[in-house]
Amino acid sequence: MNRIKSGLAGAALTLGLALSAPLASAETLGAALTSAYNTSGLLKQNRALLRAADETVAQALARLRPVVQWSANVNQRFSDSAGATSAFTQVTSRPATASVELSASLLLYDFGATRIGVDIAKESVLSTRFSLIAVEQQILLRAAIAFFEVQRASEFVAVRQSNLRLIQQELQAAQDRFEVGEVTRTDVSLAEARLAATQSALAAAQGNLNRARLEYVAAVGNEPGNLQYPQNLPRLPASVEAAMRDAAISHPSVLAAQKDVTVAELNVTAADLALRPTINLNTSYGITENLNDSGYSKGLSVGVGASQTIYAGGRLSSLQRQAMQQRDASRSNLHVVVEDVQENAGAAYSDVLVARAGRDAGNQQVRAAQVAFEGVREETALGARTTLDVLNAEQELLQARVDLISARIDEYVSAYQLLAATGQLTAEKLALPVQLYDPAAYYNLVKDAPAGLSARGQRLDKVLRKIGKQ
Repeated sequence: MNRIKSGLAGAALTLGLALSAPLASAETLGAALTSAYNTSGLLKQNRALLRAADETVAQALARLRPVVQWSANVNQRFSDSAGATSAFTQVTSRPATASVELSASLLLYDFGATRIGVDIAKESVLSTRFSLIAVEQQILLRAAIAFFEVQRASEFVAVRQSNLRLIQQELQAAQDRFEVGEVTRTDVSLAEARLAATQSALAAAQGNLNRARLEYVAAVGNEPGNLQYPQNLPRLPASVEAAMRDAAISHPSVLAAQKDVTVAELNVTAADLALRPTINLNTSYGITENLNDSGYSKGLSVGVGASQTIYAGGRLSSLQRQAMQQRDASRSNLHVVVEDVQENAGAAYSDVLVARAGRDAGNQQVRAAQVAFEGVREETALGARTTLDVLNAEQELLQARVDLISARIDEYVSAYQLLAATGQLTAEKLALPVQLYDPAAYYNLVKDAPAGLSARGQRLDKVLRKIGKQ
């Protein structure tokens, strides 16, 4: 009897230690987020898309600068003719000429239409920057969730393994008591059935851990080591109202939608200006030489021209109406985005409160279930309880511990979801030890539309080649 009692006590102690001891840590949440930030292919893709958007500013600005072109032609003409001037005798002519022309054109005035195009490109770049921040938040949130899900799955496996050892000892105790006639074969069968169920649950937990580890590798970029719980939850808004207010002000999706509205409004102005005339300065210088003799001609022309579309089949008016509808749609979209992020922030804040309440209740439930389990175990040793009573009490303790693990993980997950919902889950605001990507660096290199042969253009080539090797 003492051997049975001591085996139960040892198993209970093992189960308790598996759940209360801190994880031996080699990897923190900050390290996981840093790895995700540095290795994410999706983040690199969207940075390239931002740099591509930066180039639209240079392209729009280039329309305000002269366009210089050259052309060259070599022509050989073959002709046979007869007329009064040649006494109707056939005359064969094979003149050959070569010509070179250099031309330049410059927009003088278009009522600001091209300047509006530059402003549209700049606002589009800002919208893309905020979209990049939204992608960064998605990447970091995925990494954070993967981090905590590996912890959840690992602790579930540890619980199931401890539970398996406990059930094995329960089965051995039941068999020992059956041999001395204290219990019936039914008690042994109950313990055997519970052992089989525990083995199945352990296999399922191990499968979930494998899936969690695969997701971790995909999200973070490396295999998980021994993960350590953060010492504290991140700083969160003080109330649900504050969370919703922060989301409406700071969330990158809202900021991007605001820039999209500005772009749409500028497009309406651009559509109106498309009906105005444009004035251009055109100049050209050309040389033509006869290859059959020493004849040549040179010419320089300079002129100012104006043009305006009077009628285009209703196309320009349709573009005006289309721009207005897109403006109205972007304004409505802004309202939708604000409502969505506020709803998400409010829901995330509620999830934090629910998880926190679940954690507090889980602690109380575990303490109560532990006391009940120990009491049933003592009563079983005295013959007042059956093996089934012990198994049921152990199962209730197991479930209480599982629920506590989930509540604790859910509190962390919901906290980081709340950070993302309020626009605070970025490498900069989390103070991650990374080389922050500067979205203005490439823009500052290209915003003045440097030519490829200029010093800045050559520096750009070096930057792009370096980026391409990363």
